[in-house]
Amino acid sequence: MTSIGANRRHWNSISRDYQAEHDPQIGAAPRLWGMFSIPDTQLDALGDVAGKRLLELGCGAGQWSGSLAAEGTRVVGLDLSEVQLAAAAERMSNRARFPLVQGAAEHLPFAPASFDVVFCDHGGLSWAPPRLAIPEVARVLRPAGRVVFTVTSPWNEVCYDDSTDRVTAQLRRDYFGLAAASEDADGATSYQLGYGDWIRVLRGAGLVVEDLIEPRPDSGAHSGYLETDPPDWARRWPAEMLWIACKPWPSARTVP
Repeated sequence: MTSIGANRRHWNSISRDYQAEHDPQIGAAPRLWGMFSIPDTQLDALGDVAGKRLLELGCGAGQWSGSLAAEGTRVVGLDLSEVQLAAAAERMSNRARFPLVQGAAEHLPFAPASFDVVFCDHGGLSWAPPRLAIPEVARVLRPAGRVVFTVTSPWNEVCYDDSTDRVTAQLRRDYFGLAAASEDADGATSYQLGYGDWIRVLRGAGLVVEDLIEPRPDSGAHSGYLETDPPDWARRWPAEMLWIACKPWPSARTVP
């Protein structure tokens, strides 16, 4: 199942309001991960990317890619929404420039082995079926390349209370069977897997899981994306998963 058209329309319709609300948090400083803007210097997830070619999968207004381009990194920003890409183009005026490409994570418009790192922060891998998108990521990665991405934790999903629009301390839906979630009446869909399913999808695409970081915000940290009850919910249970996987070198052929 895919929802490319509906998701494109969804992000085109909400892009301006979303950027107006969240740009101060997303772009507050370089390399901030997730709903609580935890610095990469603290998590050491992306790490040193000097001399590498990167793809941001779902770049939005280009806050992450712009920060990396300002460091001299070769980065390409891809997004499904032309309105999001227009916001990225506007934002990068008078800043370091980088290529912008419109496309879907399920059908990446790049040749095999084009990138050393593919990354996203609640980006394309949250808005495309992982069983379709992860093999595409593996295809465009070079050997020894890495994929680094954040998605919502299953804990967040199973404790979410639709009636109050917040995450609670009670289990409210099944963990087994997590797959897709409707985001609006027009068919926009986000995707969520459990821990085991993520591992199987990554391994099935030939990737090797190197780490799973569950970012824990500082006490009293505020998120503009998540309402919780109790307020310190994300200090007690993981709200996000930050996966790191690599593409191994091809096995050497045995000479008879």
